[in-house]
Amino acid sequence: MMKREANRFLVPALLSIATIVVAFNAWLAFRAVNSLLESEHWVEHTWQVIYQVELIMSSAKDAETGNRGYLITGDDAYLEPYNSATRELPIEIDQFAFLTSDNPRQQARVPEMRAVMQRRLALLKDGIDLRRNGSQDTIRLLVLSGTGKAEMDQMRHIADGMEAEERRLLVQRTAGAQSAGVRARFTVALASALDFLLIILIFRYFSQERRLRFAAEIARERLAIARAEAESRAEEVHMLNETLEQRIKLRTSELEATNRELEAFSYSVSHDLRAPLRTVDGFSVALEEDYASAVDQVGRDYILRIRNGVQRMGAVIDALLQLSRVTRSELTREPFDMSLLVESVAAVLREENPDREITFNIEPGLRAEGDPRLLRIALENLLGNAVKFSARTLRTVVDFGWDGGKNAWFVQDYGAGFDMSYASKLFSAFNRLHGDKDFQGSGIGLATVARVIRRHYGEIWAESKIDHGATFWFTLG
Repeated sequence: MMKREANRFLVPALLSIATIVVAFNAWLAFRAVNSLLESEHWVEHTWQVIYQVELIMSSAKDAETGNRGYLITGDDAYLEPYNSATRELPIEIDQFAFLTSDNPRQQARVPEMRAVMQRRLALLKDGIDLRRNGSQDTIRLLVLSGTGKAEMDQMRHIADGMEAEERRLLVQRTAGAQSAGVRARFTVALASALDFLLIILIFRYFSQERRLRFAAEIARERLAIARAEAESRAEEVHMLNETLEQRIKLRTSELEATNRELEAFSYSVSHDLRAPLRTVDGFSVALEEDYASAVDQVGRDYILRIRNGVQRMGAVIDALLQLSRVTRSELTREPFDMSLLVESVAAVLREENPDREITFNIEPGLRAEGDPRLLRIALENLLGNAVKFSARTLRTVVDFGWDGGKNAWFVQDYGAGFDMSYASKLFSAFNRLHGDKDFQGSGIGLATVARVIRRHYGEIWAESKIDHGATFWFTLG
């Protein structure tokens, strides 16, 4: 009875709380969006002021050009730009003053600009009057017109100061707009998540209440049978619980053992396998340096092959360790500048290949969301392969960008390419489509790339034609 009475007051209370939460979320979202719109308004306002400065200087140049044409030719048709500029310049400066009424720095420049403009227009008018009075001393008129260079330079100086001030404000306001956008998205997402959580809680409450009502009705009818069955199965449930706990402990211990074995394997690869390789490489170097004269050309070739084999084995070990780290490392997603990341990888590849002419065409301003550390590993392999398999071309060109039609990123080269009938084997470890004599490699790089992309819940595929390059596409989920 008491529970039923409590439920009767609980439902109105939950509805009241839900109404308050929804209203609060709507208010938060409205504030965030309003802040974003205000920030964007100020960015647009700054561009408008910059355009107004450019308009003033354009009108001043029109006046200068029209005046000069009239002084030289005496044709009144050349005065049209000058007349138009004399009418529009004061209006344009007034408009600039109105647009920058909130900026004391710009307001301080307006009277100076107006005074310089008036002096220049007066000087131009004097030249026109002299020309109309019949003076044929054209050189003197041109010199008179040229004396306004100081005013024009001063106008340009003032205009540059105006534009520099607005550019500074543009940087600040653009950053503010971006921050407001981030806050708006976060606020809307948070409000939506809270609303969704509230809906789930209310839905669960009413679902549970409904289930409880049905359960209570059934329980009243079958109370005696249920009690007997509960008593008979209590021991069975207890045994099942114990068995389940044992199986969970067993699976947990097996997983821990597997992780320890994986770590031990990585340690063995990193230390135990490298030690004998260093020994072999060291003795090979000793043979090459100390006993080169004691063996013939075939022997020296054998020593060189031993050293190359050791280096290839070291590269395979490094690739295996990288694949292991990619698999076990924690993935942290965040928004980042994809173009800058590709630029940094390309810069390293240029340094590693100083004797080659390599051109990277990277689409600017691309952004993505993912783990930059893991995606850098994937891009190092993709761009590195593009450079490696273009080694036989006269000029290496690698393209990177975003394809809106496929909604995918791409890395494209114009090198050796491969047979598409083997495309299904590209992303498996140790499957290589080219021999070491053609292009050296470990056969693990593309497997590492595929592992990184799949950890981002994305897809990767390739398109190619022999001797016409290859294009690798990938998405990020």
